[in-house]
Order: sequence, then structure tokens, then C-alpha cells
Amino acid sequence: MKRFLKPAVVAAAAMMLFLCAAPAALASVDVPYDSYTYNYREYVEYTPAPYIPAGSVTGLSLNIGEFRNPQDISIAPDGRLLVADTDNDRVVIVNAEMTEALMVIEGFDNNGTPDSFNRPFGVTVSDRGLIYIADSLNRRIVVLDETGLSAVQIIENPQSDMFAAEYVFTPLKVAVDYADRIYVISRNVFQGLMVFSPEGEFMSFFGTINVQISVWQRVWRALSSRRQREVGILFIPTEFTGVDVDDDGFVYASCIDPLGEQAAFRLNPKGEDVIKTGANGNVGGDLDWMPRGAGTYSGPSYIVDIIIRDKGLYSILCSRRGRIFTYDFEGNLLYIFGGMGAQVGTFRTPAAMAHTGDKLLVLDSGRQEIMLFAETEYGRLINEAVGLRFDGDERLAVDLWRQVLAINENLELANVGIGKAYLTDGNNSEAMKHLRLGMDRTYYSVAFKRYRNDLLKENLGAILTVAVVAALALYIWNTVKGKGGRKGDLLADD
Repeated sequence: MKRFLKPAVVAAAAMMLFLCAAPAALASVDVPYDSYTYNYREYVEYTPAPYIPAGSVTGLSLNIGEFRNPQDISIAPDGRLLVADTDNDRVVIVNAEMTEALMVIEGFDNNGTPDSFNRPFGVTVSDRGLIYIADSLNRRIVVLDETGLSAVQIIENPQSDMFAAEYVFTPLKVAVDYADRIYVISRNVFQGLMVFSPEGEFMSFFGTINVQISVWQRVWRALSSRRQREVGILFIPTEFTGVDVDDDGFVYASCIDPLGEQAAFRLNPKGEDVIKTGANGNVGGDLDWMPRGAGTYSGPSYIVDIIIRDKGLYSILCSRRGRIFTYDFEGNLLYIFGGMGAQVGTFRTPAAMAHTGDKLLVLDSGRQEIMLFAETEYGRLINEAVGLRFDGDERLAVDLWRQVLAINENLELANVGIGKAYLTDGNNSEAMKHLRLGMDRTYYSVAFKRYRNDLLKENLGAILTVAVVAALALYIWNTVKGKGGRKGDLLADD
């Protein structure tokens, strides 16, 4: 990827607009990371920060001792925060304000017997309030009741003809849908997500990742000897890294894509990927681009988690550069922010994400803390405008998109949003204008065809009149010319 460098005058003017129009986002000027997006030509466009650091949660701030290598976080339906504190062999429940540890679960009652965890990697909460824990090195899923004191179900040693003889169940992440079906990411499972019934019986694999081989890799394999191919790269499906389930039962999952093109999946009940990939055909984070000040962090993004947000939005987390990428339900990239470093608000080893209200939470296992990010005015406007489009309220979103353009005049997405609203409203000429600025060829073609049809309808009477007059004139001309020709022939005979 190349960088799109704006002239200093334009950059200064854009900054002045930003400062004047978005005082709530003023703090984003001093954030310790770049925020950016990609334009139609896939050049980098730096933007105001959509989210800014807003504090952190640590074991020390909760007075429960330091977290040790925490690997997952989850938000319960009632707003409580759950933390899989992996190397401490415990699960921590924090109040919705994230100021107090309500409970530290180090053990539980297992059918009358005291039991404990061994490196719990994943945690989630169902709509019914049951707590699901991927108790990794105990090789099981532990389901606790709402109190967190007693196990209501233990899922271990799943049996199926689809498992290899040497397979050992090692769950890493867990998610639950509205019907209490359980989706599990397990180590060294390449067939997809493991799906368990509400009763804990293994049902099937779900959503296998199809690995694509690049042209160079195909050429290399064709020219290599048999021995080289045997010791070379094995092109087998990769493992999922994160999983989440929306209210409609669609499963969102992330993976590490070596080509950097698709790291996010939306799986329907059949396990088919139905995610939309937007204009650039990419929901994989960065491609082969090295961000400013990234040092050796080149190459595609290394996506380790995915979360579903409101109104069709979802975000993915890159542990290679500490970036958070957010997309809308149509696969359009909305914004990118975050970075690696030692400053407050940057990451060392980002491992998982969660979302609550207007905040994004990122778990950094290296720093052993949960970082909070609050949306700026710029981020709020984009989120609300996309939400209105998701609800079908295109016209109401126009004013929000105009406010976004006042902050960042180069955001093509805002012009596309306005253009689509005008298209819905039937104002095809204005739609063409904004869709052209937004470089949306598909919707511009739709607007152009409708505009052309409108012109034909408006001028149909005049067009038909001209056609009739022209036809009549041609008839008269041919008639007169024919008579003149016959008279000439008679004179010639005389």
C-alpha cells in the first residue's frame, strides 16, 4: 500500500475544521496512535481519531492482585465484565462501572465436589446468565450457574468419527447463541468451529476456512521437487481465532489470513460464509502496508478477535500492529485506530475485545490490563449515521454525514452515505454528484440509469412529437421527390 500525502495547506485547513466543528473530539489530537482509512484507490487517508483512550482496568485497580496473562473478556447481558485471568487460574467478574470486582471465581462446586480451573482461556455469558468457561488445560468447557458458584454442566472428551485418534480436546474460545448452542474454538482443529448441543453433545464442525493459494505459491509448488513440496508449506485450513454470535444467530468468526484479504466471517445456520466485503473486497485489516512508526511490523494483519457491535457494525483486532478495524454490515471499512508502544493507550500484546455502550474494551495480556476507549464526536457521528442506514432511515443520516464531512472532508464513505440517501429519495442528480465524490461506481451506475430514465419520462411528449414531425417530413420529402422523378421520366420519353 502507498500513502496518500495531502498538501500542508489542505491538512491545516482540515485540522481547523476539525477543531471548530468537533470540540468533543479535541482530545484525539494528542492520541499516541494514527487513525486512518483507505480510499477507493487504496491509498491511506489519515483521519481524526474515532476513539480515544479513556482509562484502564487492572487487577491492582480492583484490589484483587495483578492479572497474569489474561486471554479473554466478555460483557454479560446486565453489563458486568468477565475476565479470563488465565495464569491465575481464575475468572473475575467486575461491575458494569468497572470500578469493583464483584466476584473472583477460583473454584466451584462440581456436583458436590470442589473443583478449580487450569489456565482458562475463554469466557462468555449466555442470555440466561449462565457463565461458559473454556477451561483449556483441564480439556473441558465449564458451565456455571448465574451465581458462579456451581457447575450446571461440564463438556469434556467429545466423541465423533470425525476426530483423529490422537486428538485432545483443548478449548480456547467459546460462544453461545440464543438457542444455547455452544460454539468452541479448539486448538489444532482445522475443520472449523466445534458445535455442541445445549445438552453438551458434539454435533458437527461449522464453517471451515478455505485457504487460498497465491499465484507465486502455485508457481513455486509447480517448479519444486517432490521432496521440497513435502517439507514446504502445508496448505491446510487455518484455525479460527475469535468467535461471537449476533441476536439473529449468525456466527461471526475471525482467523489469521496469510494473504490479508479475509479475516472475518459471517456464518449462516448452514455454516456458509455470507459476509459482505465492500468496495475493496477486503475484510482482513491492513494488506502489505507498513504504518508510520511501525518498525518491523510489516505484512498482513494478524487478526486475533472479532466482536459484534450495534446496528450491523463489527470490529476485528490485529495483534501484529495493535490496530482495531471497524466495518459496517455492507463490509465498508469505517475507521482504523490503535497502535503498539509503551505510551498510555497503546498495546503490547492485544488479545481480545469487548463492547459496551459507547466504549470499546481491549484486553492486553502483555500489560495485564483492560484498556477503555471512548468514542469521539467523529466516531459517534459515523456510528450513528451507519446505524440509521442499517435501520433504513437514509434521509435522517444525511445531516450526520454532512457533519462528518465538516470534520474530515476527504472521507469518501460520507459522500457515499449522502449519495445513497438521495438515491433512496429519488433525487438522482444529487445522488450522482455525491456518489462520484465517494467513488462508488456501483451505486453511481444505478443513479445514472435512473437519472437517464427520468429524463426520458419528463421529455417523452417532446421526443414523440419530434419523432412524428420528423417522420412526416421525411414522408412528404420522399413523396415530392418521387413525383419530381416521374415527371422527369415523362419529359425524357417525349
